[in-house]
Amino acid sequence: MSDVFQDFPIKAPARQVFEAVSTPAGLDAWWSQSSSGRAEEGAVYKLGFGSGYEWIAKVSRCNPDAEFEIELTKADEDWQGTRVGFFLEEKDGVTQVHFHHTGWPDANEHYRVSCHCWALYLRLLRRYVERDEVVEYEDRLDA
Repeated sequence: MSDVFQDFPIKAPARQVFEAVSTPAGLDAWWSQSSSGRAEEGAVYKLGFGSGYEWIAKVSRCNPDAEFEIELTKADEDWQGTRVGFFLEEKDGVTQVHFHHTGWPDANEHYRVSCHCWALYLRLLRRYVERDEVVEYEDRLDA
């Protein structure tokens, strides 16, 4: 199996970062096109990424302002069963984000493309939280 890990700071309190990674409004500002769900363990999220890309995830970990993780239960074959998560550590108003996307079945081309895309999306997460900047969904991978 292959995994993706990224660690980076966001100049904001952990509460604000948690909202951005665990609520539909937050996710739709930097990652998904449309989503629904609740930030509580066992809850189901619907994640929309355009026509033909309506995915389902279950919240596998939720510790408010500290940790949020989902397991993809209906998604692209390579993403199915993988876990996308955030562990947050705040110090002096800056939150260190420890991101993971684990459980990839293989380090294939889709995995390699996703590694690159996650870096781009996580940059948008930081811009959203720090500057309240939202890039239009269609422009996110070019922003």
